Amino acid sequence: MNILVTGSNGFIGRNLIAWLERLPDVSVLSFDQDNTSQELADALAGADLVYHLAGVNRPQSEDEFRTGNVDLTAQLCNRLLALGRATPIVLSSSIQAELDNPYGVSKRQAEAVVTDYATRSGARVVIYRLKNVFGKWCRPNYNSVVATFCHSIAHDQPITISDPARELALVHVDDVVEAFIADIRDQGSGIRRQESEISYREVAPSYTITSGRLAELIRSFREMRQSLLAPDLADDFTRKLYGAYLSYLEPDDFAYDLQKRCDARGCLAEFVKSGAFGQIFVSRTKPGITRGNHYHHTKTEKFLVVAGEAIIRFRHIRGEEVIEYRVRGEDFRVVDIPTGFTHSIENVGAGELVTLFWASEIFDSARPDTFYEEI
Repeated sequence: MNILVTGSNGFIGRNLIAWLERLPDVSVLSFDQDNTSQELADALAGADLVYHLAGVNRPQSEDEFRTGNVDLTAQLCNRLLALGRATPIVLSSSIQAELDNPYGVSKRQAEAVVTDYATRSGARVVIYRLKNVFGKWCRPNYNSVVATFCHSIAHDQPITISDPARELALVHVDDVVEAFIADIRDQGSGIRRQESEISYREVAPSYTITSGRLAELIRSFREMRQSLLAPDLADDFTRKLYGAYLSYLEPDDFAYDLQKRCDARGCLAEFVKSGAFGQIFVSRTKPGITRGNHYHHTKTEKFLVVAGEAIIRFRHIRGEEVIEYRVRGEDFRVVDIPTGFTHSIENVGAGELVTLFWASEIFDSARPDTFYEEI
């Protein structure tokens, strides 16, 4: 199947093509503002399906709304009619088509053009009235508050919020692409359809958030490098927003250092923590050194030796029997630390011992739940 994507270098177009290129038996044709009318005509002649994403939303003059949104759509549809092919079209429109501002009027008129094309050709047409789309590769300081906030905060630049209580309706670009690609399954019958089918669709899920809360969330992503507090990834929107935020980091800003605490035994550093899952930290321990010799009443832990060799010892605080587990980095073996057992870990290897620790709660100096007791 030959699929033409107009607006191929735009935000949604680039994301859509990245997925289309991985589909079997799909060949992607591209058209963007740098291409000529003849190149558009040539692409339409071989297209089995058109994703019409090209358009104008921030012109220098209002006349460009007409040329970029309505006239280009008419040129595309008229060419298909001249070819005599009932090529299906998926049109990227906007919820602003319901409004009477210049942009909304031009999107509504573009919808009317493809609707007329469907009636005259018998082709299948799907119109998506998209909400504000966010995700990777969206241009900041243009028409996306999410992209602008992410870029500015990632670069430690100030942001402006005129109304923190203003609500935004958002959809993620991957959900848009998934909805678009789902339409491909129906296109075989759509090409041969004798009667037109025109449908309006929305992308789900959608999210509503205030400008103030959006900025607060994105700031917390930046602050995570110091606080180590992970965002609530159980929340679908937060997970997607965090992925979008990271895409705005500069290549030389991908890495950051953890705060190390070192003494004669070696070094330890906290890695990430959350009230929902506790915390993870890592230690490097010198040969012959023992860490631990304490127990917890409520807090549980997991030990994973990733390099070196160690003996982990346990004793019930009301018993005398000592239990030992010998573990090596190459074994990838996790040892659970039950409550009420004093425990220790000794480096019995020739080199440095590297251990990954997970604790079921964030360390609280006011309530450490850690009590010293020798094995």
